[in-house]
Amino acid sequence: MIDESHVTVPQIGGMYRGDRARKETLVEYGFRLPSALDNRPMKFEEFEALAPQTIYVSATPGAYELDKSGGEVVDQVVRPTGLLDPIIEVRPVATQVDDLLSEIRLRTAINERVLVTTLTKRMAEDLTEYLEEHGERVRYLHSDIDTVERMEIIRDLRLGEFDVLVGINLLREGLDMPEVSLVAILDADKEGFLRSERSLIQTIGRAARQRQRQGHPLRR
Repeated sequence: MIDESHVTVPQIGGMYRGDRARKETLVEYGFRLPSALDNRPMKFEEFEALAPQTIYVSATPGAYELDKSGGEVVDQVVRPTGLLDPIIEVRPVATQVDDLLSEIRLRTAINERVLVTTLTKRMAEDLTEYLEEHGERVRYLHSDIDTVERMEIIRDLRLGEFDVLVGINLLREGLDMPEVSLVAILDADKEGFLRSERSLIQTIGRAARQRQRQGHPLRR
C-alpha cells in the first residue's frame, strides 16, 4: 500500500536519478571510484518488477496510478472519522478581498482559524498588511521563511496566537490543522506553478479535519 501516491511514486524514481547525478559528478572529478555507482537505490523499473499487487491511496491520484488502474478509482464511501468532504463555493474575484474579510470575521468570532492562499509572495505580504490594518490577527508564510520559523508560525496558529495564515504553496498535503474551518484560494482560476487541479484539491483538504469546515476558492 502506497499512501499519498501522487507524491510518493515519483520519489521512487527520483531516488535513483538524484543518486546517479550526484555520484557521476564525484566520479568525474576523482572524489569517488567508478564502482561507487554500483551502490545505488533501485531504478523505478526494478521497483515495478518486484512490487506485488499494490493499492495506491491518494485524494488526487497521479497519471501513473490512473494508467495502471485503467482509470478505475475506488472512492472511500465509508468515512471512519465521520467527516465528509469540504463544502466548496466559487465566488466572484472582483470583491474577493472584502468577501474574504467578512468570512474571516465570521470564523474568528467563534474561535476558528482561516488559511488563505495567494499567487505570489508580494500578494501574500500585501494581503497580510491589509488584514492587519482591519484589526485581524494574521501572519504570512512563504519560502523566504526558514523551516524552524515556519513550524513556529503553524504552531502559533493552532494555539490561537493569531487567526489567519496567508501562504502560497506551502499549505498542501501533510499539513493537518483541525482548528481550520475555512480555506480561501484567491484567484483560483489562474493556473501556475503548483496551481494545478490536484494542488487545489490538496489545498482545500486542509479544511477537511473538523466537522464545521469549508473549502472556498474565490475566482471569476
